Amino acid sequence: MTTTEVARPPVRTGDTPAVTVRGLVKAYGGTTVLDGLDLEVRRGECFALLGPNGAGKTTTIEVLEGVLRRDAGEVSVLGEDPATAGRAWRARLGVVSQGEGAGQALSVRETLVHFARYTSTPCPVDELLAAVGLTEQADTRVGSLSGGQRRRLAVALGVQGRPELVFLDEPTTGMDPVARRQFWQLVRDLRADGTTVLLTTHYLDEAAELADRVGVVAGGRLVEVAPPAELGAALRREATVRWREPGGWREVRTEQPAGVLRDLLAAHPCGEVPDLSVTRPGLEDVYLALVGATSGGDPR
Repeated sequence: MTTTEVARPPVRTGDTPAVTVRGLVKAYGGTTVLDGLDLEVRRGECFALLGPNGAGKTTTIEVLEGVLRRDAGEVSVLGEDPATAGRAWRARLGVVSQGEGAGQALSVRETLVHFARYTSTPCPVDELLAAVGLTEQADTRVGSLSGGQRRRLAVALGVQGRPELVFLDEPTTGMDPVARRQFWQLVRDLRADGTTVLLTTHYLDEAAELADRVGVVAGGRLVEVAPPAELGAALRREATVRWREPGGWREVRTEQPAGVLRDLLAAHPCGEVPDLSVTRPGLEDVYLALVGATSGGDPR
């Protein structure tokens, strides 16, 4: 998978982390969703959580937002425990959940104007409309918007108060490709202004495009954390050399493909090895290897 390299401002690694989680446990009935998860998100970075349905991404986000009580573990978000933090702490957060919180009768502009009254530092409405690609729908009633347009409005409401930390839970679900890229630019702008972003997504290209670091959740734990290009470094070291012979296709997996290529060229005096290719695992291959066969379940 090829992605465009985007210059990102440096993360303020010397500051106290925006999010610190140690040994987080959460169960629903007899099913343990989070089983000792550890997580640290630095101030000013965009951190993406990846994982299959049922891995616990949304549960993690809801614990960090203070919406859900944890069963065990230590959690600090912007220096406070979400389970006991007050209204002033919540005003420092932006939340874009998977549900819809806006009423249906107001127009898009009226909705943004209404909710702007609940924050002391609202973004200008016209700028916000442009940022999420809803300028043309400004006077449309929320109930008449498409699913993708409602997601854009949810993003606008989540970042309206210029939060220090914004939680984006599957924010581009239902968006068309143009809207997704407009949203990507909005996230880049937030990060450039110093906002910390914690993002869950099923789109690997989105994680590669936006995230400074990616964490993969599987089995209720964070199994690996790294910048997107470095995720699964051990897996990426192995290359697959593939070529065709009269009897069919041949394939060799090795960490030293140069030696295999040298032997192949020596075995083909004409210097041409039919349909020769050398490939290394991409982000999708690494992700699938890390999560294994985990699938299904409640998408929390």
